[in-house]
Amino acid sequence: MPHPSHKPDHAAVLAEVRAVRRAGVVRLRGLDIPELSRIARERLGTPGELPGLAVERLLRDAVAGIGGGTLQTAAEYTLGLAQGTRDWPPADRRRRAAEVYGVSVERFRKHHEVMVLDQITEQVLGLAATDGAPEDGPAALAASDGRDAPAPSPHHLAPAHRVIKPRVHDRVVPVTLHVHSVDLLRGVDVVVSPSNTYFALPAPYKASVAATLRRAGARTDVTGGVVEDHVHDELRDWAARHGIPGRAALPGTVAATSAGAMAAQGVRRIYHLAVAVPRPGTNDYDVQPADITRAVDRAFTLLAEESGRHDPPLTSVCLPLLGAGRGGLPALESFGALWTAVEAELARGAPWDIHLVMRRQARADLVERLLTGRRP
Repeated sequence: MPHPSHKPDHAAVLAEVRAVRRAGVVRLRGLDIPELSRIARERLGTPGELPGLAVERLLRDAVAGIGGGTLQTAAEYTLGLAQGTRDWPPADRRRRAAEVYGVSVERFRKHHEVMVLDQITEQVLGLAATDGAPEDGPAALAASDGRDAPAPSPHHLAPAHRVIKPRVHDRVVPVTLHVHSVDLLRGVDVVVSPSNTYFALPAPYKASVAATLRRAGARTDVTGGVVEDHVHDELRDWAARHGIPGRAALPGTVAATSAGAMAAQGVRRIYHLAVAVPRPGTNDYDVQPADITRAVDRAFTLLAEESGRHDPPLTSVCLPLLGAGRGGLPALESFGALWTAVEAELARGAPWDIHLVMRRQARADLVERLLTGRRP
């Protein structure tokens, strides 16, 4: 079957996921959800399968892709996918999901549910991208190197962690590829986070890498309320010390903070890279590939300076794709800019243990093929 040319719209899919939340999966057949139905049919549908069942299967795969934890559990209750909740009224499902986070129903509705629904939507779009081979997927790479790329299997499931071994200047360098949310990282000394040039962190309930790290680094009480917003407060203090509050830093600037509560996971530092330049009067950003390369290079310089100050020394660093979200860069362009700096650092004989993290399987497959030449 040829790949569809239609690209799912985030806002449209999110609106339909919200509709499913209100109705529950038992009423899928009567819902007006054309985007979810189309994705389910093209991604997971089989001849003769009822549309409602295909959409439910799509949603179950999307929720499973969240990677466990309270977020996945809350998502299952929110949509009525948890065992025994298919016919629960929406108020009961919301109440149970709020209990997962230990917060009031109203707080969950205003904050946590926004994050949960957005994460479900991201996973749905990731499944659609895997099947549709979008412009930043294997088809784009095939166009760039002149080779034909086979269509990926719609049921392909790759491991969440894999070690790939690209060759960098006559030596093989192991690179660990993580395919999950950044807050699930364990045992990585430094995590890189994209930032705007004002070093203003997004609200913790957002779905971006920066918001996820802010949320993961905060200390909360038994009700889920934030007691100490470690990453936010430290980044604000860094900006104050360097005279930045109220004005923008130059693109490529790097600020360092602790990882807050993520220290319990073995994450010790977060390097905030100023790569996104806000457009005045809008909610949009401009990201230049050259700024990504410059910022990553400076992150390695900072890592070399800080490494010996810690016991044990800092030796590992994890990088997400920078500017490939709200920044609007295609994943291929983002990775190219990032890897330029990584490759240069490794070519100098740097001893760092390199990790890459991304949530979408299609992007992980793209990166693996770029670094190894393998076909997905």
